[in-house]
Amino acid sequence: METIGPAAGRNAMGPLRRLLWSRETPRPPIRRGPWVYALPVGLLALAGLGGAAATYLGENREAAGIAIAVIAVGSVAPVAIAFRWPVLAWRFGYVMLFIGSMNATAKEPWPWNTVQILGFLFVLGRLAVTQDTALTVWAAAFTVVPIFAYAPEANAWGAAVLVAVITVMGDIVSRWRRARRLLAENEELTELERAKRAVLEERARIAREMHDVVAHHMSMIAVRAETAPYRLGGLPAEAEQELATIASAAREALTDMRRLLGVLRTGEGDAPRAPQPGFGEVGELVETARAAGVEVSLSYADVPALPETVGLAAYRIVQEALANAARHAPGAAVAVTARGDGGRLELEVSNAADGPAGEGGHGLSGMRERATLLGGTLTAGVSEGAFVVRAVLPVEADE
Repeated sequence: METIGPAAGRNAMGPLRRLLWSRETPRPPIRRGPWVYALPVGLLALAGLGGAAATYLGENREAAGIAIAVIAVGSVAPVAIAFRWPVLAWRFGYVMLFIGSMNATAKEPWPWNTVQILGFLFVLGRLAVTQDTALTVWAAAFTVVPIFAYAPEANAWGAAVLVAVITVMGDIVSRWRRARRLLAENEELTELERAKRAVLEERARIAREMHDVVAHHMSMIAVRAETAPYRLGGLPAEAEQELATIASAAREALTDMRRLLGVLRTGEGDAPRAPQPGFGEVGELVETARAAGVEVSLSYADVPALPETVGLAAYRIVQEALANAARHAPGAAVAVTARGDGGRLELEVSNAADGPAGEGGHGLSGMRERATLLGGTLTAGVSEGAFVVRAVLPVEADE
């Protein structure tokens, strides 16, 4: 035979405490939307219903005017409270079920006036929609107590069924709302993780490509330092020793770079071994896009000689911008412009789409990451009816 442990008791008593005496956190107020304008109308309607309840009580019950006023106010006040404090509204309405039956006569089908009945059912539904299942079940269980205590037995069973239906329907709506909220949160988290992963993958790719570029120069330094005594001849012993030290340091730096690159690789031998493209291959990139059916124009203006790192970044930016244009704005004409301005290279890729093309894609994050790593900037957005990607890359002379 199973026994109910302390944890199960706490799980059951927690919702009961929240229902009966724990302090309730108010729900956020309505600040915008059509409901803001409906609020004054709703308050006027509640005032009218309170007056109708007072009239009914005055005609059917022998009670003092103050008692009638209290019951009338207590019939509609929980409805007004329920929008921000549904639990507090249920507590108020539940107490009024006992007070509202005061001096009820036999000619009344119910010991409560109609406004109070409808108002309390609304409060119960609001509670079921906004609270968890356990608290709602406790509220429904307490609700049937005054029903069976004051209402005729035939009416009490029908009212109990109605309470159960409202509770179940409200709980279904509550679960549906929670499921939608959790789904939206999961989608947002998934999108954030996808964006972070895209940036990390692009950084790893940039690191591999920069390794290929820098490794070439380091290898050349090592080779030239090692062969200098044979090529030049007659060098002092100190100069030969200095050149040997330079060659050794270059070899060690190259080994460390390859070791770091191994950490970045996603698999054995999956990194490209072909020479990395540069700015000189942008023309071939444009021709490839034209062969794929994209209408592309290319123009240069005073483009200086570019370091390999800058040329590679420029090539990748143009490549990603052309891919975005083809993917998000098919059929639109694309213009690629490159111009030198002092010590920097300005790139601009625009398409004649009517709206933004791929503005929220992860490719823009990768392009921006490339420009930032070189000390440049990249912007993307709609300008004069076209989606424009602008990159400014600083140009430093090769040393």
